[in-house]
Amino acid sequence: MLKQRTLKTIVRATGVGLHSGVKVTIALRPAAPGTGIVFRRVDLDPPVDLKADPYSVGDTRLASCLERDGVKIATVEHLMSALAGLGIDNLFIDVDAAELPIMDGSAAPFVFLLHSAGILEQNAAKKFLRVKKLVEVKEDDKWARLEPYEGFRLSFSIAFNHPAVSQTGTRVTIDFAEHSYAREVARARTFGFMQDVEMMRDNGLALGGSLENAIVMDEYRVLNSDGLRYVDEFAKHKLLDAVGDLYLVGHPLLAAFTAHKSGHALNNALLRALLADQSAWEFASFERAEETPETVAQLYPLAA
Repeated sequence: MLKQRTLKTIVRATGVGLHSGVKVTIALRPAAPGTGIVFRRVDLDPPVDLKADPYSVGDTRLASCLERDGVKIATVEHLMSALAGLGIDNLFIDVDAAELPIMDGSAAPFVFLLHSAGILEQNAAKKFLRVKKLVEVKEDDKWARLEPYEGFRLSFSIAFNHPAVSQTGTRVTIDFAEHSYAREVARARTFGFMQDVEMMRDNGLALGGSLENAIVMDEYRVLNSDGLRYVDEFAKHKLLDAVGDLYLVGHPLLAAFTAHKSGHALNNALLRALLADQSAWEFASFERAEETPETVAQLYPLAA
């Protein structure tokens, strides 16, 4: 049986919010089977829970933000991506601010935290959401689609009119039955352009951004002294974001995701379009090993 997962113990971390610039502490706590991923604003009295849910996504300017009754938790996509990549189904995430910490701009620190806490398989079948037919959303020259696939595969292409980006790999495909999320995706960092920083800060964004937590470029080159972590780090980070955005559906997907220039808003629109068509999806679990497709059985090795 492919089992649900949580953590063995509580693990904590402190960092700064990318857009708010404030200090943030999070605690990742084990949760019972069937709980899902639940964020909790513990700085409020009483605390407020926000469950991973595509219909709770509000602001999508440069991040995915969950909102409920005026309470927000922003920049959830990197942690959600790590949870999806390691197959964590059930978790409480306590946070004492309105934004998760950006850490180093990638999902790798969250992967480290999850591995440090230890991954616990639970005595309950993992519940997948299987895509049964093509669903697509478009906005100008941007598009994203989900198609049937017994596994989880993502293909992403980007297009930026910038020499530092165009010199790298601008297309990437990852099949999680074949590729390690931790090794091949998680370390890809968010990125931005110096000429956009003043505009973003005027709009209350990127107040905590720095060369320590993002790839930053001027008009011609990458400014980070350590360069890129992957030859296709820009495209891989967009794919990393998509993994996290898609996991807000509340269950691991059995699907092939393909996108061009998609972002948080379009990724969320795709989930809503999928859920709106009840003929396009179904729930699936695998109780017996002999009934589990190889492309599904290999998705979540305990040692990433």
